[in-house]
Amino acid sequence: MKIATFNINGVKARLPRLLEWLDEFQPDVACLQEIKSVDENFPRLEIEAAGWKVETHGQKSFNGVALISKHEIADIRRGLPALDGSEETEDEQARYIEATIKGVRIASIYLPNGNPQPGPKFDYKLAWMDRLIKQAERLLATEMPVVLAGDYNVIPEDVDCYSPSAWVDDALFQPESRAKLRTLTYLGYLDAIRQIKPAGPAFTFWDYQAGAWQKDNGIRIDHLMLSPQAADLLKDAQVDRKPRGKEKASDHTPVWVELDI
Repeated sequence: MKIATFNINGVKARLPRLLEWLDEFQPDVACLQEIKSVDENFPRLEIEAAGWKVETHGQKSFNGVALISKHEIADIRRGLPALDGSEETEDEQARYIEATIKGVRIASIYLPNGNPQPGPKFDYKLAWMDRLIKQAERLLATEMPVVLAGDYNVIPEDVDCYSPSAWVDDALFQPESRAKLRTLTYLGYLDAIRQIKPAGPAFTFWDYQAGAWQKDNGIRIDHLMLSPQAADLLKDAQVDRKPRGKEKASDHTPVWVELDI
C-alpha cells in the first residue's frame, strides 16, 4: 500500500500535473495540501473520471486538504478536535482531514506556517500543533496503523535545510516548532523517511525564487509520521523529486511510504 503526501499549491493550477502524477505513480492514497479551493469547486469530476475516490476539506483561496484514493474512504473527520476532545467549532482554517482506508487511519495535514514570528500567527501554529499532538494520542489508543501525512511546515534538523543560517529567524526553524514535532516521536510515531534514510538531505520543498530548484537549495518540511503499528509494516519511503522539475510544478514534491498491506 503506497501512501503519498503532496502539497499541490493550488489544485486548479496544477490539475494537469496532478492527474499526470496520479497516473504515473499510482498511489493507493494521495494526501493533498493547500488545495486552495472550496469543496464544491474542487475538480472532483476530472479526478473521479480517472478512477479515483475523493474527499475534501476546503477553504476559498487558502489552505484546504484532500484525500484521493483507489479504495473506499470511510469514517471521515474534517478538522481537529479541541484539546479536550470536543468537536472543532472555532477554527475557520481548513487544515486537517482524516479517514480510514484499507484498515489504515490516514490524515492529510497542512500545518500553519507561523510567520512572522514571534506573533499571533506563530502562537496559532504552536496551539494547532498542541491539538494535533492530542489527536495523535487518541489515534494511538485505537491500536490501528496510523499515518499522519502532510506539510508540517517544520524543518526537523539542520541537515533538513540547505542553509540553516538563512532560516534561523523563520517560524519553520524555531526550537518551539521542532520540539512539538519531536513530541510526536516521543509518543511513538516514527518519521518514515528517516527510517529508510537516517542521514543526509532529503528535501521536499524548493522556493520558486533565486533558482532554488536548480541549485538544490531545498528544505524538508513534508513528513509521514507512522504509528508503531504502521511502522511495523514499513517497506520503503522516498522523496519523489520528478514532479518538481516539470513545467508549472508545485514548489513541493511528493513524499511517499509503502506499507506491507
